[in-house]
Amino acid sequence: RYLRDAVEVDVDAIADGNQVVVAGILQHIEEAGVHSGDSACSLPPYSLAPEIVAEIARQAEVLAKALSVRGLMNVQFAVKDGEVYIIEVNPRASRTVPFVAKAIGSPIAKIAARVMAGEMLADLPEIDLDIPHIAVKEAVFPFARFPGVDPVLSPEMKSTGEVMGIDSDFARAFAKAQLGAGTILPASGKLFVSVKDTDKTVILPAVRQLVALGFTVVATDGTARYLAGEGVAVERVNKVAQGRPHIVDRVVDGEIALIFNTTEGWQSLKDSESIRRSALMNRVPQFTTASAAVAAVQAIAALRNSDLEVRPLQSYHLRLAS
Repeated sequence: RYLRDAVEVDVDAIADGNQVVVAGILQHIEEAGVHSGDSACSLPPYSLAPEIVAEIARQAEVLAKALSVRGLMNVQFAVKDGEVYIIEVNPRASRTVPFVAKAIGSPIAKIAARVMAGEMLADLPEIDLDIPHIAVKEAVFPFARFPGVDPVLSPEMKSTGEVMGIDSDFARAFAKAQLGAGTILPASGKLFVSVKDTDKTVILPAVRQLVALGFTVVATDGTARYLAGEGVAVERVNKVAQGRPHIVDRVVDGEIALIFNTTEGWQSLKDSESIRRSALMNRVPQFTTASAAVAAVQAIAALRNSDLEVRPLQSYHLRLAS
């Protein structure tokens, strides 16, 4: 409960009994509590302070030595109010290893296997985390193929694959990852917002930014009152239980271009299930965590200001071959 809304961080490291090399520090975009396999993540971290990243790396090295790890190790941390907490430690490879290898241009699985076979890290290729780009991993979900499934993120893993976007900054890398996962972010239109109380202050700057970009806003009662009180022009829309026309009608009619919908508690989750399902079936981009919604707005703004560049993966790692 205390770590609700904390930032989750994954660390992949290789140890040989004497030396520990941190191969990847990945900041999750969705907050702690969403399964790591379903959360988008960024390498290097896109918003954590350098001193927090350094502390995470230090703790990972201490853990690897204390546990006498030989080979790969994965650690999941949570960061809240400047404090670093350990969620779990796994002395094995994780699902993030292939992503990290492609992002930094180092064959970390091969290096770890050679370490497990008796070689020392000092005799193997150096792993360089100082990359001049940002890589974003996004999960791919099968929700549209299973009628009745609620497309909401939770501690239960639901994704069936993942894609990667790379660019010189986080916003464009996130936009590329969304495209790879099949989500086409709108350049304009109507935004629907319905978020839990603790997310309202988080989402406010993002909503204001979309309004500045020409979007209009509709929201359910509580969110509409909050946004109006903060000076945002907003139109109130009925919840499904309040009678027609309601928000699902407007989604089905093609009026809504983008959805931010976060919930808290079983009843709220159940009440908004029809919104998420109608958005899924009508291919309306939706974000069910505040942090992902904020990242989406950054990506929309970046797409307005510049075109996306398409480059082969190998071109990002030419410096490693020189």
